[in-house]
Amino acid sequence: MSARWTVILFLLVQPGMQSIARQKNSIGIQLVDVKPGTFNMGSNRGNEDADESPVHAVTISTGFKMSATEITNKQYEAFDPAHSKLRGQHGFSLKDDEAVVFVSYEEAVAFCAWLSRKERKPYRLPTEAEWEYACRAGSATDYNTGNELPAAYQKLQHTNRTPVPVSLQVAQTPPNAWGLYDMHGNVEEWCSDWYGAYTAGAQIDPVGRKTGMSRVTRGGSHNTPVKYLRSANRQGMLPEDKHWLTGFRIVQGALPATKAIAAEPLPANSQAVSQQKYLWKKVTEPFFDAPVVYVVKPDSSAGIPFYKHNHCPAITWCPNGDLLAAWFSTNAENGREMVILASRLRAGKKSWDTASLFFAVPDRNTTGTSLLYDQKGMLYHINGLEVAGDWQNLAMVMRTSTNNGATWSKPELIAREHTKRHQVIAGSLITKEGWLVQLCDADPGPRGGTAMHISKDKGAHWTTPYNLPITPLFKENSMGGLIAGIHASVVQLNDGRLLALGRNDNIKTDSVTERMPMSISNDGGATWQYEASVFPPINSGQRLVLRRLNEGPLLLISFTHTPGKPGTEGMDFTKPNGEVFKGNGMYAALSFDEGKTWPVKKLLTDGTIRQLNGGAWTGLFTMDAAHAEPKGYLAATQTPDNVIHLISSNLYYRFNLAWLEK
Repeated sequence: MSARWTVILFLLVQPGMQSIARQKNSIGIQLVDVKPGTFNMGSNRGNEDADESPVHAVTISTGFKMSATEITNKQYEAFDPAHSKLRGQHGFSLKDDEAVVFVSYEEAVAFCAWLSRKERKPYRLPTEAEWEYACRAGSATDYNTGNELPAAYQKLQHTNRTPVPVSLQVAQTPPNAWGLYDMHGNVEEWCSDWYGAYTAGAQIDPVGRKTGMSRVTRGGSHNTPVKYLRSANRQGMLPEDKHWLTGFRIVQGALPATKAIAAEPLPANSQAVSQQKYLWKKVTEPFFDAPVVYVVKPDSSAGIPFYKHNHCPAITWCPNGDLLAAWFSTNAENGREMVILASRLRAGKKSWDTASLFFAVPDRNTTGTSLLYDQKGMLYHINGLEVAGDWQNLAMVMRTSTNNGATWSKPELIAREHTKRHQVIAGSLITKEGWLVQLCDADPGPRGGTAMHISKDKGAHWTTPYNLPITPLFKENSMGGLIAGIHASVVQLNDGRLLALGRNDNIKTDSVTERMPMSISNDGGATWQYEASVFPPINSGQRLVLRRLNEGPLLLISFTHTPGKPGTEGMDFTKPNGEVFKGNGMYAALSFDEGKTWPVKKLLTDGTIRQLNGGAWTGLFTMDAAHAEPKGYLAATQTPDNVIHLISSNLYYRFNLAWLEK
């Protein structure tokens, strides 16, 4: 028996089957009657799918009509003819009868409002509960076809770094028991609810939260692992976002009059935040504090999505004296479970708060975080946002806070296109002209370079200082539009030029010796000249810091070598008594002449023997007089008291310029 006939036979005998009544509306949308009923919503899978719990009984008290298929290009363009220019973008959805994509939540709602006026009938997006009820069609299994989704329904059900075009033609596989097509896959579908945690207990016609950050999407899509196509799986998007994975279907019928659930409480990093301006006192005596852990795992009962891989941090100081650190938490760096967590070191405290949720868009990879205080009352948070998993096709999102991070503005897409050159790097800066500069990895490959984004109006508008195709453009010793190396860091020199250092794209000084590349721009980042720096190159699991200190010198924090790479072990360092020794791991270097020379190089250890855990790709290591942390993604800030605050992937360091010069 063929797979298609097996599916049809299953649909004919599954429980909960309703008689199918269909009608077409004025623009050819086929509508299916969905009768009232009760079902168990959610699942108890836990871990990455914990937001599907608890399972709770939901009654849909009033029937409604739902479009048998996702809205097609032809149907949507009866409302918005200009959308036709998006047909075929990235190779998707070119034909009339393919599901429409590149539609935001607001645009889907506007379509429903237009159709309601046109027909004098109420059209809208389904609630999340209505969507799952209709998808299940009486089933209680992972899919409405059982606990497996037959191959006939699947369209490249794995993550592709570069999305692979497939046909999005609707109704090409059998409908579910209630006559609805493509409820598993094809494209994701917008729902009307704000995304938020479920509440326990039986419910009637739930409509979700009063407000939130993301709107719910359901059903999964092409170019996506099949587990995201389950009936219970919850996804979400920022309402103004749009891309090639998401479209929508509609409901005819009034929105339930149920009262929305209150918005979720603020996370711990936004609670009890002091608004008192901190009085900083300059620290002049040399000091180096023993490193402490800042990634503090929350109690499992707290419901905070804390995963095994915590990495890629950012840090800033706040005017109330707090430090705020943020990083991603995930099981895999290309995982869709990824969230951004944060912690505070509150003014006067020695221990960091327990990690709490800072930023998340359900089932979207959010690689790359930056934090910055402009010293005029504004905190900036900039983050990458993927279409799905991986970290190549990112948009850039920005939030701001004027109250020390107690509350944040609505996330705004400052670079809407999901594409390369948007993987945010910690280490934003403000130039002497007042421009906000954000660096991003240009390409996920090892020789991808670093791109620059600039805002001249405090983040309201962003531009790039170059006009180059989306390809790696670094070529040794030549002019180009990208900084050499990924994960780069940049400073503005006193004469206005920009100087950057990065990882990979190394430059040889002779037939065997490689050095970290240095990039210099005389035109605000439009073009760069490349040359070898005096520093050894870094590689996997390592990210440097380059910044100007309050006192004037340039500070580089990097690593002597990449562990496991033969022939690169260690660097020579000089003790105060003039003795030279071989040191290994994280070091600081100082330049007092705008990067021409770096006379001070110091291993970041006080010589005390310690067993430490660097987390992420670093793991356990021993710190002693000749060994510092061997790996880690670094981020740093300097407070007005001139204390340097450095974080790696798991550890927090605190020291000052006087100690570096000692």
